[in-house]
Amino acid sequence: MHPTCSTRLRRVAMAAFAAAFITGAPSLVSAQGAASAPTAAPAAASAPVTAPAADPAAVVRTGVESWLQGRFKVDAVRRSPVAGIWEVQIGTDLIYVDEKGQHGFVEGQLIDLKSNKNLTQERVEEITAVNFKDLPLAYAIKQVNGKGTRQVAVFEDPNCGHCRTLRRDLLAVPDVTIYTFTLPILTADSKTKAAQAWCASDRVKAWNELMLQGKVPENKGTCDNPVEKVAELGRKLKITGTPTLFFMNGKRLPGGVPADRLNKMIDENSRRS
Repeated sequence: MHPTCSTRLRRVAMAAFAAAFITGAPSLVSAQGAASAPTAAPAAASAPVTAPAADPAAVVRTGVESWLQGRFKVDAVRRSPVAGIWEVQIGTDLIYVDEKGQHGFVEGQLIDLKSNKNLTQERVEEITAVNFKDLPLAYAIKQVNGKGTRQVAVFEDPNCGHCRTLRRDLLAVPDVTIYTFTLPILTADSKTKAAQAWCASDRVKAWNELMLQGKVPENKGTCDNPVEKVAELGRKLKITGTPTLFFMNGKRLPGGVPADRLNKMIDENSRRS
């Protein structure tokens, strides 16, 4: 009996794909005739004969096992109902691989098995990216850490627990300018709290205290504020949850990220290509 491997298989698929898949094309074998008698007329050239094609099931099995680097055993390989796609069983999990062993569907992600690229993730990043320069930064609360050379834009709801975690981690990041768009989407009083933070004499301090200490600004939030415009911006950008962070290169990061990775991700996505 094989142990359940969904979580571990996902880690293999997302973070540790094996080296390039080896297809091993069959070699061509030239036809060789018997030696001709000296008096015989020259015979016409024979057409080359190729070796039998490799069993596609064996090619898929070998490739997937190589891709898994021995972490798991392939239990079964069979044709799927879709032409050219093979079903591969690994314990109680199923993945789908093309007959050439070049691409596979793993946990709903399309993977290039030769280059180890997650093609689904790359495409999602493309269609959800923005032009950072087009963001209406005047609607955001601006905070500068250090020189502020790098920039990020983050959409936060005042009642969002994960936003509080990201906020704490962002404040520890050096050399970054943080543009915070107060996006009220979670609870009935999110809009009021967002407006109160904007209407405070020190917006940065008010927002940080609200997020990290739960201290609501002491005003009614009735000043002229961009909360409704930020809400409309969130709908335009199809932001459905908070926190959502955008890097300088336009890439979107929905949800949080471990603190030890945050600074590195900001650095990598702030470089000019």
